[in-house]
Amino acid sequence: MSLKTPKLTVVGAGPGDVDLITIKAIKVLKTADVVLYDALVNEELLDYINPEAEQIFVGKRRGCYRYQQEQINELIVERAKTSGHVVRLKGGDPFIFGRGAEEMEYAANNGLETAIVPGISSSLAVPAYQNIPLTKRGSSESFWVITGTTKEHKISSDIELAAKSNATVVVLMGMSKLPQIVKLFQAQGKNNLPVAIIQNGTRADEKIGIGTVDTIENVVVENELRNPAIIVLGDVVKHRQVILDIQQEYATQLKE
Repeated sequence: MSLKTPKLTVVGAGPGDVDLITIKAIKVLKTADVVLYDALVNEELLDYINPEAEQIFVGKRRGCYRYQQEQINELIVERAKTSGHVVRLKGGDPFIFGRGAEEMEYAANNGLETAIVPGISSSLAVPAYQNIPLTKRGSSESFWVITGTTKEHKISSDIELAAKSNATVVVLMGMSKLPQIVKLFQAQGKNNLPVAIIQNGTRADEKIGIGTVDTIENVVVENELRNPAIIVLGDVVKHRQVILDIQQEYATQLKE
């Protein structure tokens, strides 16, 4: 039995770009005895881990779960009680559709100390990297961040509510539900609303497709877009092209 205090720290790894992890997260990784990490975590971040720590991949790849959530919960408790400090390294922010709260609750109920290090959420950073602001004066006064697929594997009912608003709508884990999402926005007469889909956001292999509610499904096919990707619906998507046009105009002036 370890003499160390059993502890879980849930750490946000950010959206993909290795530089978007926080300084506090790096400090915590250096103190870990065990690190459990997900598939969406940039593996370059593993270089920051205490070299003596045990590293365990518990993520999902190609539709195959290496561990079920219940097994991950049990593994956290078992390793904490035998090794000490367990760090659960999760993509994005662990409290935004990351199940970090569930893991902390299970750990606390089993006698572990718990802590959280927030991460930069893909819902904010991925659009930003493509010059898409979620709010902009005159375009959007608020935004929704919604999971596309609930734990029952159904489309979230909140998307229908969001489609009725003037807010920017960001859908995570929604690619499989894209046809249904399109229909919900079409039902609100938003056929020409701009849409962006960004795959592997903030990473070197990032891909993007831009269209409207009516055209986005064709854009997905043409650009071969697939998960992991986020969907952004709203007038703010136009800002990306505005910036590109300004930069192009400025570059042209410099050549003249």
